[in-house]
Amino acid sequence: MVQLDEIEKQMRVHNLTLSPYATKDDEAIRMHPSKEDIRPPFFHDADRILYSMAYTRYMDKTQVFSYRENDHISKRMVHVQLVSKIARTIGRALSLNEDLIEAAGLGHDLGHTPFGHVGEAILNKISLENHEGYFHHNIQSVRMLMEVENGGDGKNLTLQVLDAIMCHNGEFISQNYRPKKKTIASFLEEYQKSYQDEKVIKKLVPMTLEGCVVRISDIIAYLGRDIDDACALGVFEKSKLPKNIVDVLGCKNREIINTIIMDIISHSIHTDAISMSDEVYEAIKNLKKFNMENIYLKANSKENFEMYEKMFRSVFASCQKAIACKDEEHPIYRDFLLYKNENYQTKNSTARKIIDYMAGMTDDYLYRIYSDYNE
Repeated sequence: MVQLDEIEKQMRVHNLTLSPYATKDDEAIRMHPSKEDIRPPFFHDADRILYSMAYTRYMDKTQVFSYRENDHISKRMVHVQLVSKIARTIGRALSLNEDLIEAAGLGHDLGHTPFGHVGEAILNKISLENHEGYFHHNIQSVRMLMEVENGGDGKNLTLQVLDAIMCHNGEFISQNYRPKKKTIASFLEEYQKSYQDEKVIKKLVPMTLEGCVVRISDIIAYLGRDIDDACALGVFEKSKLPKNIVDVLGCKNREIINTIIMDIISHSIHTDAISMSDEVYEAIKNLKKFNMENIYLKANSKENFEMYEKMFRSVFASCQKAIACKDEEHPIYRDFLLYKNENYQTKNSTARKIIDYMAGMTDDYLYRIYSDYNE
């Protein structure tokens, strides 16, 4: 009969081939020390994320386009899987820890609101108005995993995975990503400061090379895919893509992904940073700018934005009223608060509870609550 220690050794055999710059399994730091099973710690984290309630809700959350009559338009679920796969491709080529990469890739958007970045901007305004600080989806992703899931106890993920999720924001691109060493204390300090200082979010740097890979993979995953979605919906035609971008990256999603991945691998192998060439870096910056002007700013009309804000504010107000009246028939109790432990209930303000609840909603769920409780 195979001995348990032999199985555990086999589960960790990948450590023998990891790069000197990779994060080894025995370097994993849990926020709360606990005994591991046969699964390596980062592998275990990926499982905990996959089985979380928040992960299930990815399936009905907007990526860019909401309520469009096309079943092939990306939802948040597709995006996170693409990020995970792209990041693991780079990670394997660079002999990094794919378990850490997978966990961070799958968990990086758990805190994203309904209706994508439009919903994030609206919830940020509501959060500031209620003195709960800035709302950023990457910080909320960490909060979901540390303080909201599992009745309020969190999932007890490793510091490295939580940090990669917190620092994943692909909106802020660099030509070189070099890890910054952190402790639990320094990580928590960055996490807390992100609520109070808007500039902190732009300065976050992952503590591992794997986290750096996830960060650039977030960009790679959405650049070309968002173009495909926009073209499918008739927002614009691919022939409109600027020649200086196409000449470097290509025009098809597969070409864009392959070009950037290969450039990163060739400029990062056997180094302690994730880097890309001047040419590819400039092309990515130009494509991001093009996408902003031709896709993201056109994805929602002024009327859409006003409608979404009305929905968010109406649902927020109905939740405030329900908590004030202790109306346990209201969905915030029925679907959320009744599943939270005493510690969560007592340490969080009414506004923070509602923000947690609303950040976790799917598009259709928010619309349904709005329809039922529209004031």
